[in-house]
Order: sequence, then C-alpha cells, then structure tokens
Amino acid sequence: MPRRLQVRELSDKERESIQQTARSRTAAVRQVERARIIQASSEGQSVTEIATRLQLQEAKVRKWIKRFNDDGLPGLEDAARSGRPATYTPEEVSAVVASALTDPQALGLPFASWTLDRLAAYLNEVKGIGIKRSRIDDILLQEGLRWRQQESWFGERVDPDFARKRG
Repeated sequence: MPRRLQVRELSDKERESIQQTARSRTAAVRQVERARIIQASSEGQSVTEIATRLQLQEAKVRKWIKRFNDDGLPGLEDAARSGRPATYTPEEVSAVVASALTDPQALGLPFASWTLDRLAAYLNEVKGIGIKRSRIDDILLQEGLRWRQQESWFGERVDPDFARKRG
C-alpha cells in the first residue's frame, strides 16, 4: 500500500508561524489557504479530507504539502515567474525621474518647464535614452509622480521674466 502523504514534523517556530497565518485576516488569501493546508496535514488529516474541507483540488493540496516538506516556510511563498524583461534598466528609469525633477534652466535649456515632448527630446538627444512620451508618463506615475500639463492661461505665468519679455 502506498505511503500516505503527510507534512513532516513541524518545529515550534514553524508551527507558530503556520497557526498565525492560518488565523490571519490581513494576510493574502493564498497564504492563509496554504497555511491551513499545512496545519490540517500536521493534525493528521489526509489529503482527501483537507481538499474536501477547504474545497480545493487534491493536486493543489499535495503540491503545497510537498513544497513545505522540501523547503519549509519559504516553500509556501509564490515562486518567481518568468515574464517579459524590463525594457529600461533601473539606471535609465532613474535618469528619467531625475531629469523630470530637474529645472530645465539649470541644465542650460531655454525653457522654464518640461513638457513630455521636451523631456523625451532631452532624454533622447542628451542622455541617449530612446523613450516615448507615453512611457515617460508611465514611469513617473509608477514612481508616484503625477505629470500635469502647464496651463499658461490659468494662474501665475510659468516664465518669471514674462512681463519683461512681453513689454
């Protein structure tokens, strides 16, 4: 008769962590589910009983018991997944953010504020980063920066020398 799949003996630290996660109301649902699988298995329940009680597939219960037996608590974390590699390196992203936060006049440019088009042109010509304005906007939003268009008709003028130039 084949050996019944059970979780290995838990250390005190593991048992405490599993119980805490299984009771958690703030942890991710998948983490709670995995902790409940391990907890039920450590209490002697079979794979079929656990799957029925937690309304899961038996294959899923087996997977998490095996991963826990092999890797311990880190085995219950999500595995790294492949995906499309990043288009821009972290250095390029930081150059985009730093340029957007820098006053254009401090860089010797003839305008007082950035537009996405000006920033894209500057990054392409000076920094050598070929990037579109829509991607610049995405990067700035990911960094928590909100781009806004300058509205020259509303409020104070962007150019401090406007009155002198206008006459």
